[in-house]
Amino acid sequence: MSTVFCNNTEINVSIRNHLEKELGEYHRINFAYAVMNKKDPTDFAVISNKTALASFYTQHNYQFIDPILMTALSRVTPFSWHESRTTIKDARENIIFHMAKHYNIVDGYTFLLHDHCDHLAVLSIIMDKHHDHTMENTITDYKNDIQMLLLTTHDKLMGFYHKENNLDSINTLPSKKVFSNRENEILYWASIGKSYQEIAIILAIKLTTVKYHMGNAVKKLGVNNAKHAIRRGVELKLIRPISHSHNSSPPLYNSGLKRASSE
Repeated sequence: MSTVFCNNTEINVSIRNHLEKELGEYHRINFAYAVMNKKDPTDFAVISNKTALASFYTQHNYQFIDPILMTALSRVTPFSWHESRTTIKDARENIIFHMAKHYNIVDGYTFLLHDHCDHLAVLSIIMDKHHDHTMENTITDYKNDIQMLLLTTHDKLMGFYHKENNLDSINTLPSKKVFSNRENEILYWASIGKSYQEIAIILAIKLTTVKYHMGNAVKKLGVNNAKHAIRRGVELKLIRPISHSHNSSPPLYNSGLKRASSE
């Protein structure tokens, strides 16, 4: 991922080694430490000792549909993964758990924090089918210690990147556009309840063009349909507001709708 921070291999390896050393006290544990900019979820990075899984995850932008991250965004306390499974409403999100099974992952436990720079940071303890069955008790017994490990690790990471960049560049991450201008326009109007036909009139484009750009937005978010894309775009604040007079004046827009309804 081309994030503003978290793109220095030397620093990331140092953080991974730090986590391996600290978590080694609880026997060998697989982990994933992830950082996401809540204002721009495309700014996302994972540091893990399961490198193949982390690479596959980031290549497919699974942070947009991961129920673990979606649960973490609305919580301040740690949780087990089976808790987040109960919150899944869209069958498409099960792709994350299907992927986990491919890597022999059966469960996990996620610790989290929301920092002052508007990042979500999570430290997930990953349990595969070969894990020690006492691990769940270990996590429960040392929950406070692991939460503190996340706090100190995140502080260490931000400190490293603070030295490499100036403070302002970390605190004010630039907001990259997830969608093209046209995709954003269509998502915006759809998010406030306009039909495809109404959007075509508002933007003075063909109905097929509306569907084409909505299809591109669906692909970018890795979701299954337009309804899910709109919901996820709203949840993650990816849809930028636009002027209601954009491309058409209100009289032209209103007369266009009247013509469409009378036809």
